[in-house]
Amino acid sequence: RDQMASGLISFGKLPTTMMILPMVSILVLLFVEGASGLAAPQQQQQQGGKTMAEQFEAVVQSTYGRYPITMVRGSGCELFDDTGKAYLDFVAGIATCCLGHGDERLATAVSEQMRKVHHVSNLYYIPEQLKLAEWLTGTLGGGKGEYRAFFCNSGGEANEAALKVALKHAVVERGLEDPVILTAEGSFHGRTMATISATAQPKYHGPKACWKVKDKFDHFAYNDVASLEAAFARSSASGRGVAAVLIEPLQGEGGVVNGDPWFFRALRDLCDRHGALLAFDEVQCGVGRTGKMWGHQYFDDDVTPDVLTCAKALGGGVPLGAMLCKSHCDVFAPGDHATTYGGNPLACAAGLAVASAVDDDGLIDNARQRGDQLKAGLDRLLQDHPATVAEVRGRGLLRGLRLRDDEAPAATLVQLCADDGLLVVPAGPTVVRLVPPLVVSELQVEAAIDILDAALAKLEATT
Repeated sequence: RDQMASGLISFGKLPTTMMILPMVSILVLLFVEGASGLAAPQQQQQQGGKTMAEQFEAVVQSTYGRYPITMVRGSGCELFDDTGKAYLDFVAGIATCCLGHGDERLATAVSEQMRKVHHVSNLYYIPEQLKLAEWLTGTLGGGKGEYRAFFCNSGGEANEAALKVALKHAVVERGLEDPVILTAEGSFHGRTMATISATAQPKYHGPKACWKVKDKFDHFAYNDVASLEAAFARSSASGRGVAAVLIEPLQGEGGVVNGDPWFFRALRDLCDRHGALLAFDEVQCGVGRTGKMWGHQYFDDDVTPDVLTCAKALGGGVPLGAMLCKSHCDVFAPGDHATTYGGNPLACAAGLAVASAVDDDGLIDNARQRGDQLKAGLDRLLQDHPATVAEVRGRGLLRGLRLRDDEAPAATLVQLCADDGLLVVPAGPTVVRLVPPLVVSELQVEAAIDILDAALAKLEATT
């Protein structure tokens, strides 16, 4: 990408490389906008005298707290709003657009598949699904057939499938009648009723916990072996038993918290001792995000999952998720679980484009190198702003900057960064998360650190 880059674009006062769209792409964009009758971005913003926010309020439910920015196009690690302002994107659709925006490999794969066949349902065999399953299961090692895949559309759906397979395994294979599933405090596993219940953060459970499935989950403190052992002991004392432990090798939404290798060693041993499945939620930290293919690969070689879930980067921004499980817990039968769209030719073509970037284009190597560079830059900010920055967290290109102020300063810093052309995202009230596309360049990482430095100075000047 650096070799292809030409020209400069200004983020505030800071230059960074910009990919110039090929002229044919610009012409196509203009043609499509003209043919569809879309107004110019500035006209869209003030259509009928109403702002974009007011137009949304009229027809879109208020489930998101949106920043007052309207994005209209992207290129590489850059996004552009409807006023023409450029942003260095260190959100990547929340760790999803691993190949960046407008990636030719992804665009070609999806457009060619769309012209060929894009959806047929899982009533029939899908060659692209087979290829992607072979690639995914191969990344986990072992012989062919050790893991098998179920495809879906999102991380929440992948985790829902993991919960169902774990509970059926516990009931059918182990004879448990009412097993529980253990999850870690600070976790985040999705927005369905079951995955919200698995998420050990009460703020997601709704008023009076009305969205929480009662008595199916128990929780323990992340990276705390004594707390984990106590949770296993509670399930044994009740006679229910543990079906599985569902856990993130690196917590994302919970504040970018690294899993400790010694804790995961103990976790694997406890699961083996009790006959429980170990399920790794790699929705955010998987597919190269941490500088390895999977986040759990930072642990001992034999700390492997019985079940693994992934999504986000798997489709590069095209909705795609998967649940993989080992043969000994592969208990789903026809009719047990299903999805209309999961694993369709279009989504799997996107997944195969990501797979090709991993295998052939050094995507994970770049994530590791740029992740090391990003950590070094954040460490400098920790030294330069000791009164504001408390800690640098994360691995690879999933990094967090924890701030000292407990009065929700992360959102303020995120807005200051956006004002200067850098997109970052909170992970809780005090942590700013940086999850750029895995194709991010050295110059772009440098620019992001400079903008963060300036934003921290502004934050300090107001407190």
